Amino acid sequence: MAPTRASAARATARARSAAREARRRWRAAAPQQRQTVRLAAVSGALGLVVALVAVTVAGPWDSGQRTAERVRAARLGHGSGTDHTPGRGGAYPMAPQVLAAAGPLPRQGTGEGGPPSGSGGRGGTRPERVPAPTPSALADTLEPLIEDGSLGAVRHASVVDAVTGRQLFARNAKAVSAPASTIKLATAVAALTARGDTYRIATRAVGKGDRVTLVGGGDPTLSRRDLAAMAERTARALDERGVHKVSLGYDTSRYSGTERHVIGPNENLARVTPLMVDEGRADHSHHGPAPRVADPALEAAETFAEELGEEGVTVRGTLEERTAAKGAEKLAVHRSATLGALVERMLTYSDNDLAEALARQTALAQGEPAGFKGAGRAVRHTLEKLGLPVKGARFADGSGLDRSDRASPALLTRLLALAADPDRPRLRPVLTGLPVAGFTGTLDNRYGGERGEPGAGLVRAKTGTLTGVNTLAGTVVDADGRMLAFAFMTTGAPGRDAAHKSLDRLASALANCGCRDSPSAG
Repeated sequence: MAPTRASAARATARARSAAREARRRWRAAAPQQRQTVRLAAVSGALGLVVALVAVTVAGPWDSGQRTAERVRAARLGHGSGTDHTPGRGGAYPMAPQVLAAAGPLPRQGTGEGGPPSGSGGRGGTRPERVPAPTPSALADTLEPLIEDGSLGAVRHASVVDAVTGRQLFARNAKAVSAPASTIKLATAVAALTARGDTYRIATRAVGKGDRVTLVGGGDPTLSRRDLAAMAERTARALDERGVHKVSLGYDTSRYSGTERHVIGPNENLARVTPLMVDEGRADHSHHGPAPRVADPALEAAETFAEELGEEGVTVRGTLEERTAAKGAEKLAVHRSATLGALVERMLTYSDNDLAEALARQTALAQGEPAGFKGAGRAVRHTLEKLGLPVKGARFADGSGLDRSDRASPALLTRLLALAADPDRPRLRPVLTGLPVAGFTGTLDNRYGGERGEPGAGLVRAKTGTLTGVNTLAGTVVDADGRMLAFAFMTTGAPGRDAAHKSLDRLASALANCGCRDSPSAG
């Protein structure tokens, strides 16, 4: 028996030595080599290949949601997320179902996208079937990339498992710094929590006698066509009252405080007023920097006056800013797209005007004055009630243009993980609105090149850029099919383009990495 035991001990020692060597080689392997091993070893890789092909074929998004994901979500039928209109099946898809590993989906229960009965865990996302990365292996992958000097002196990072919320990687994750436009994630979660995803912002025309007032509700997407439709209904209502000549005023009392952002007049943001047409853009563009009209509220009133004239209503005298008369009757109303759709648009195009409007909607819902300070208090209070880590955070505005804003990577990843929670379907637009690398929004011209970056079509993230500040926060499904939320925040970068490439490499590494010990390593 003794020789047999000795032989067994030697065999065990050799096996352990081989396992250690396998681990060492696995950690040292390039991401592409790891991917090759995984594709050969894991039977579920076929689903990943199908998903990648679907992204390539589908191409760009439609209405803020990638086409391939919409097709897959549509197979769920009820609550699929293919239609954001209230009353059609209700709610958004469960994010882990739409975004996690390819393969059979758990049956979706009744209700509004919550976990199926008896599923256990966080909505039946089968976390045990799709292993999470190990922190040590993830650190091996990310640490060399985050040391890149192009990122600047301040580098904060957080990566969490979106299924469980467990921290997988951290670099000063609780430290706060300027978030730039990634603060819009906080604005989005706060607005959706305070107002709900089906809420619509109303612009009204009211009248008392021959006095008509256009009342702004805070919808920056109001268009000339919308005002034309309102003018037609207003003229019809006035005709029923026998009124054909009116004095016209406009009411901006919905907001309080200054209309001017701390950055002053800027092509990135119009004066913040509850009444404007097409975000006060003077060049008929729909997103991005643009010249802005000097007085968006007055321009909206002038447009409405012109449209009333087209409908046969004479507007006498000059337009005046005034508060709508008490007891004025509603003549016409226009309601915006749902708040869920507005959040998607804000995140996809990093729309600063929408961000400030949504922050003020949070203030109005919380009973705070709808100005910069009141909105900041309302956003913070809403996030505190959700149990999010807001220590040290500062919400000086809703858009991130104010350099005094502060947030931590831990807060940003918690916001994203919360939006992925199956029990919070109304927060799903925070995920579906994220730009897709190489395809949509502020990431449409990144992750490019002749061969394309590994993260193209896979990384979904909110960008953030100010002079010397470069941030990226979003979600990715790794090579093993696990959904991760990440936030990389840097300050002091010597050049914007180089910093963006380094941030993109970090996110791509997550997409290309299962980041676990080799299965053969024991």
